[in-house]
Amino acid sequence: MLAKVTEHDFLQVLLTTVLSAPVLVYLVIGALLISTGATVIVMWRQRVMHSQLDSRLAQLNAGQYQAPIFSRSQQAVGALGKQPAALLEELRQKMIRLQREIERYSNTPVRFSGETKEAILTGERHRLARELHDSVSQQLFAAMMMLSALRSVADRDPAQAELSKQLDTIQKVINEAQAEMRALLLHLRPTNLEGKSLKQGIIQLLKELQTKITIEITWQLDDIKLNPAAEDNLFRIVQELLSNTLRHAKATSLEVYLKQLQDMVVLRMVDDGVGFDAKQASSNGNYGLANIKERAAAMGGTAKVVSVVGQGTSVEVRVPLSKDVAHD
Repeated sequence: MLAKVTEHDFLQVLLTTVLSAPVLVYLVIGALLISTGATVIVMWRQRVMHSQLDSRLAQLNAGQYQAPIFSRSQQAVGALGKQPAALLEELRQKMIRLQREIERYSNTPVRFSGETKEAILTGERHRLARELHDSVSQQLFAAMMMLSALRSVADRDPAQAELSKQLDTIQKVINEAQAEMRALLLHLRPTNLEGKSLKQGIIQLLKELQTKITIEITWQLDDIKLNPAAEDNLFRIVQELLSNTLRHAKATSLEVYLKQLQDMVVLRMVDDGVGFDAKQASSNGNYGLANIKERAAAMGGTAKVVSVVGQGTSVEVRVPLSKDVAHD
């Protein structure tokens, strides 16, 4: 009973103290509560604004200029403010115009003495391919024939076991040289799409490759329609990557993917070869990788190379679709 009385008295004293407090105390407490609430609201609004800005900048950086987030203009104005939203939209429109100018420039052939640059390069590549096939390839074939004759003689004489080992080593070297030559010929004398779709051209190229070398190839390809210049560039990138894989990777399996993700075309090739140091290859000016990146940039896209020594290589090319193609 005493405890209850004491608690009641304490509450009365507390209530009396609170009611007798000056009005200034209430004003200070109220101001603190209002300022705390205002600070929370401002911080929340800034977080929303940063989130909206980060999302839009990430889409622009990835080349996805037609992403659905940009269609919500009122949301951008509400989150960022009228002026920042207008500046961001102006930046997006400029990037779209630059992409179209890049596509238009890459579609315009550069002519030298009446011939396009591509025609001159193609002619030189075919000439080199013919010379290599008529000289080096024939000599390698002749060397393999002579080696087979020597092996047949050595195999009949048990005393020539050491010679047989040496012949095995020579045969391995010649086989590697022939594989290198096939890769060079593929690189120098590439096939054309010739009216086929990009998917059909890549499948034909991969099937032809399987008949020439021993490698397991799997593919998942979407039937994507692009402008002729972009399709040709992607097809050449595939040929360049296949050539690099044959010449350097020593891979036993290869995976090829071609997908359309919203307004982006993604080409990805993965092998289980020996891999390499990407930084060192970049500093050494690797022509094949540089050519792939240049072709991707000519379409307003990007090329990313990830390679680990002893674990293989992955190359991903992302190319934005033009507005009309994406709509179709």
